[in-house]
Parts: sequence; C-alpha cells; structure tokens
Amino acid sequence: MSKYDRLWEYVREHAPAELSFAEVEAICGFPVDHAFLTYKKELPDYGYEVGKISMKNKTVKFVRLK
Repeated sequence: MSKYDRLWEYVREHAPAELSFAEVEAICGFPVDHAFLTYKKELPDYGYEVGKISMKNKTVKFVRLK
C-alpha cells in the first residue's frame, strides 16, 4: 500500500486533467514533497500518468493512458 493510493484512486475515478498542490494535499491528507517524484511511477497501474508538475503554478497534470 502506497501513501498516495488515495490520490491514485481519485484520479482513476474523477479523471482530472489537472490538480493544484492544495487539492492533492487535501485528497492525500498530507503535504506534497519530493517523494511524489518517486511515487508517481505507481500511477500507470491506475491507467494514468503524471504529465507535468509545475512548481511555478503549483499544479500536477494527469494524462490518461490508452
């Protein structure tokens, strides 16, 4: 079980194109940190991948895999 499972389930169920860091933190229940870069490799198991992380805009884009 991953600490980001709640986020991955949310992405699979709601198919957001983009979430802010604040939204990610609200879903997960903890602040986003650099570990996210490692854990994002789990997302393809849920049918998505992280498209882009914008540190400037504090957003994460998600792309559905075909």
